[in-house]
Amino acid sequence: MAPTHVLRCCQRGLAWIPVIFIALVVCWSYYAYVVELCIFTIPSIGEQIVYLIFFHLSFVMFVWSYWKTIFTQPANPSKEFCLPKAEKERYEKEERPESQQEILWRAATSLPLYTRTGAGAIRYCDRCQVIKPDRCHHCSACDMCVLKMDHHCPWVNNCVGFSNYKFFILFLAYSLVYCLFIAATVLQYFIKFWTLCRRKSAENCPKNELPDTHAKFHVLFLFFVAAMFCISILSLFSYHLWLVGKNRSTIEAFRAPVFRTGSDKNGFSLGFRKNIAQVFGDQKKYWLLPVFTSQGDGLTFPARLVNADVEQATVNLHPEPDKSAAEVPESPLSDSQNRLLSNDQHANNVGDHLANNTLKSAESGTITISMESES
Repeated sequence: MAPTHVLRCCQRGLAWIPVIFIALVVCWSYYAYVVELCIFTIPSIGEQIVYLIFFHLSFVMFVWSYWKTIFTQPANPSKEFCLPKAEKERYEKEERPESQQEILWRAATSLPLYTRTGAGAIRYCDRCQVIKPDRCHHCSACDMCVLKMDHHCPWVNNCVGFSNYKFFILFLAYSLVYCLFIAATVLQYFIKFWTLCRRKSAENCPKNELPDTHAKFHVLFLFFVAAMFCISILSLFSYHLWLVGKNRSTIEAFRAPVFRTGSDKNGFSLGFRKNIAQVFGDQKKYWLLPVFTSQGDGLTFPARLVNADVEQATVNLHPEPDKSAAEVPESPLSDSQNRLLSNDQHANNVGDHLANNTLKSAESGTITISMESES
């Protein structure tokens, strides 16, 4: 028992190495830009002030969003998704998977569940002993079930999910802005140091050129590091923007969620604007701030209608009853899903009303024409 505990503590300690590495790189970039570039290299005071103002703005937003991504605890399933004590004991005693599934189906009748496993079973975590809500997955690194889990990121030593996905997107955005700003403002001095001032002594440098001091190495490496991180972050940031627009997680992009009618990679997509609002919220003034504004509770998510029957706009993911199994009632719809369904039903009612008016107009026109022909 003791060696296992020691091993887990060592693993948790080693997991902070990527975060410490990023922190050291950021601290060095701050020193290299503020001290070596702005103070010791740039001769113009006005240029120094402008650079320092925009640099600190991007630096503060980058560090703020990075901090929130790291230290925001992943959201876990609530107690209502845990099996009652009696049902849990029966589940553990049962050896047949069919009997275990019957217990899970009975426990899930009052839960808003609309996804299941590829085999049509209830998604249950034996490790955490909870019924998994929609879009919830177990993280082996964190050893917990995480609501709307996207992935486990070693660079933040945390699971990216419902509670911090917005912070993660902003972290990518502001780190990209931070690197782009550094690379753009350092470029001219990088070129001067790299091509025009290669002599060892500052006295041999041409006039109007920068002296060959130790600041040269900081500026050269600062540009290389900023450009390298910029390229890698740009691809990752573009990919996650695409995921937000499609309302998918990284897990769902590789393995589509399974509904009653089968797997559907666009099962949670509600349209581009609603997909964006689910992550960033309804109030646009908070979109660029690393404060939690995401919609919902992470337990239930509105799903687009997968049934072709307009008259029956419901989503029932329970299996068809057979002769040996009892009929399982439908799970209740969440508030967000009720709003979605009511909007669609309202649109259908409006369409039916317009169609009826058009039909009546056509019938009246036909009667008028027939009466004129008879006269």
